[in-house]
Amino acid sequence: MRTGISLVLLSLIMSCTPKQAIDKPVSNGTSAAEYAIAIHGGAGTILKENMTPEAEAAYRQTLEAALAVGENILKNGGSSLDAVEQTIVFLEESPLFNAGRGAVFTHEGKNELDASIMSGADKNAGAVGGVTIVKNPIRAARAVMEKSPHVFLTGRGAEQFAIEQGLDTVPNTYFFTQDRWESLQSILEAENKQSGFLINANPDTKFGTVGCVALDKNGQLAAGTSTGGMTNKRYNRIGDAPIIGAGTYADNATCAVSCTGHGEYFIRYAVAYDVSAQMKYAGKTLLEAGNYTINEQLKAAGGEGGLIAVDHKGNIAMPFNSEGMYRAYAKPNERYIGIYKED
Repeated sequence: MRTGISLVLLSLIMSCTPKQAIDKPVSNGTSAAEYAIAIHGGAGTILKENMTPEAEAAYRQTLEAALAVGENILKNGGSSLDAVEQTIVFLEESPLFNAGRGAVFTHEGKNELDASIMSGADKNAGAVGGVTIVKNPIRAARAVMEKSPHVFLTGRGAEQFAIEQGLDTVPNTYFFTQDRWESLQSILEAENKQSGFLINANPDTKFGTVGCVALDKNGQLAAGTSTGGMTNKRYNRIGDAPIIGAGTYADNATCAVSCTGHGEYFIRYAVAYDVSAQMKYAGKTLLEAGNYTINEQLKAAGGEGGLIAVDHKGNIAMPFNSEGMYRAYAKPNERYIGIYKED
């Protein structure tokens, strides 16, 4: 596992003044928070006994630094959309997570990236799928939302659009990391032995995406998600991350949601939208809606993963039914970072 952190990351970490972490997220406050932000870095088989102290420290420090990126924007009166985009850009450029720089490999040994973003103010949204040369897919998703009449662009068309918008492009080799490559080789070897098609067969794998949800000082909600998909995926498979309503959703009247997990299940159960719909039509709290969707409905169907969500009052929910989920949130004078179930 790679645990190196760039000088830029280290400087961000050192410049942050850590706040006291609390044991569990506060999900049903009686008064509205001035702002709130939550992030995730993937869910799955994440066990303390499989994590070295150095690796755990690297993950916690990176989550802390990413959280600071978005929180500083919100503190200074910036928009929830800017906070979501910039936080996800930071996570995309870390090799620790399965998005951008740390994306997993397809069966053919390439990196195919997906991302989406949504504004809760007007339900405008943008997404890209299967891009291979866009350095920061979340920026492409926002460009689709704001500079095109469409919601979802894929493949070469999405890449052409990104180029026309002046976004940074890179050779596909930019996304190469040795750990992800070795994970693919391990799965290919197991496939050859079993003569079958395997996805994420490594027992230490996680359904990794990165995501961010935010509430700004003007009461605007936003959500975004970015991923490299599943190791050994074939046929240009696209999961839930770029699909509005499945992996990402935002509505100022209810909440903003970003999901991570086995995408096929999140698509079938429209997980991100389902949380909002329960609040809107059944009068559930954010915590009630999130827990039902992840720990009852999805779990009963055999789906694994989790989500992060913030409502219009700044309440936070981060339910997951896997062994762990990289997650964090911040509100004024309040901060939480977790990896394992017991955090």
